[in-house]
Amino acid sequence: MLGDPMMPCSMNPLTGYFRDGCCTTGPHDVGNHVVCAQVTKEFLEFSKERGNDLITPQPELQFPGLKPGDRWCLCAARWSEALEAGVAPPVILRSTHEAVLHHISFGDLKRHALDIS
Repeated sequence: MLGDPMMPCSMNPLTGYFRDGCCTTGPHDVGNHVVCAQVTKEFLEFSKERGNDLITPQPELQFPGLKPGDRWCLCAARWSEALEAGVAPPVILRSTHEAVLHHISFGDLKRHALDIS
């Protein structure tokens, strides 16, 4: 996204649509899991209220549950909803896939970026 190779988002917990630590995408990723975010308590509660519980572990899906401060590849639409609600978590642009720009403006992402100013 910033002209450099994309960096991994998180290996622990292991994130990404392909569970490879990166926010890469493909034709089967209908949720567009392309935003690398450092989740906050407010965002996790917001997401749970919207029907996507990212807090509760689901061992059968190899999902440990997230806690504030974890990095996770979020769906572009969910991050955008959180932005509108005032609870968008910070993003790591160097680990966010450029496909996000089909859904979210670079300006909005940059205002929430942890890795650039």
